Amino acid sequence: MYSPIKNLAALPFFALTLSACGGSTQLPAAAGMGPRPELPPPNKTLLPVVHIAPAKGWPAGGAPTTVDGTKVVAFASNLDHPRWIYVLPNGDVLVAESNAPPKPEGSQGFRAWVSAKVMKRAGAGVPSANRISLLRDADGDGVAELNTVFLEGLYSPFGMALVGDTLYVANADAVVKFPYTAGQTRITAPATQVVSLPGGPLNHHWTKNLIASADGQKLYAAIGSNSNVAENGMQAEEGRAAIWQIDIASETHRIFASGLRNPVGMAWEPVSGKLWTSVNERDELGSDLVPDYMTSVQDGGFYGWPYSYYGQNVDTRVSPPRPDLVAKAISPDYALGSHTASLGLSNAQGNKLPPAFASGMFIGQHGSWNRKPRSGYKVIFVPFQNGMPSGNAVDVLTGFVNDDGEALGRPVGVAIDKQGALLVADDVGNVIWHVSAITPSVTAKAAL
Repeated sequence: MYSPIKNLAALPFFALTLSACGGSTQLPAAAGMGPRPELPPPNKTLLPVVHIAPAKGWPAGGAPTTVDGTKVVAFASNLDHPRWIYVLPNGDVLVAESNAPPKPEGSQGFRAWVSAKVMKRAGAGVPSANRISLLRDADGDGVAELNTVFLEGLYSPFGMALVGDTLYVANADAVVKFPYTAGQTRITAPATQVVSLPGGPLNHHWTKNLIASADGQKLYAAIGSNSNVAENGMQAEEGRAAIWQIDIASETHRIFASGLRNPVGMAWEPVSGKLWTSVNERDELGSDLVPDYMTSVQDGGFYGWPYSYYGQNVDTRVSPPRPDLVAKAISPDYALGSHTASLGLSNAQGNKLPPAFASGMFIGQHGSWNRKPRSGYKVIFVPFQNGMPSGNAVDVLTGFVNDDGEALGRPVGVAIDKQGALLVADDVGNVIWHVSAITPSVTAKAAL
């Protein structure tokens, strides 16, 4: 599941990288969070900082640490790189077990070699299972009794959305649909393509997420860039670094918002009704830049990539520059920390955790590779008031990295289940975690 090379730091490239001048952060992690993050000058080094928590997996009986007033159990284990979660109306939980599609022939350059080593060390070097599994907790005890293959033969699936009796799935290269009947545990009908998505042969940010509008007339597809900062040329970025709006009836699409380097999680904010997304920003500007973020998404909005970051801060690496587009770049609403790889996003609606989590967003932070010290590797919560962030982030689930710097797990997708618990996909631990409130009766018994 992870690299057979036991110590990549022993390789000359990584040794140089880790010792590069100015590689470590100069600011506390909190400086890169909130509505007004601190943005120091870029710190471009000869080689990028590479500081991975090598994938190890959980020991028997191991589990992350959860916030006071809650408990965590394994909802389902022994999965195959679970990335994303979707809760069906009847309470069944769909899990996309997925990884990157195969690289094209000829992907043998120095950068590709380094990327492959980093991904293996991080636990992402396994072949994709290309399936969606169904988990069912019939007795409501927080542990799924049924774990069965629901859909297979997919192509690096990720996002899922049910509209009426149709299940939509975002493969790495297309949105497809299947007929669905409530309660069924397997779909064998063939896929019907709805719309093709930017895919291969080069498919740098391969995950494609989906969310449906409240009226069921539109789908929104989140599509990441094909590079870090357009180093493959803008022709390779056609239709990418964007959120598409797909009309379900006509199966046509338009660009809803652009300049979003790698939007992944999407959620509707219930007070304002606005679409929010979590975005992974660019790398190789130093450990303190650039903060990942979540933001409300404006129809027709441009968010800077690749020409600028966090609003109108110009990235001088991009040529030719586009000052006309930089002038239009919208600043994000809330920074989530530099290089945290904030992927999962779920609004808090319907959760039954303690009252402090009543309104806001849960964020799954997969964890950094381009920051020293590491950042992310946890699930956080940002409180909202009147449809906007209203306070500091709170750690909900931590302990994914042990004292030896190894990743026992890495959180990705997050969702609220029908019982009001928080579900977290852990693609290194191969677990779906179930976080629920400790009831007063349980608390009282523990005190006896």
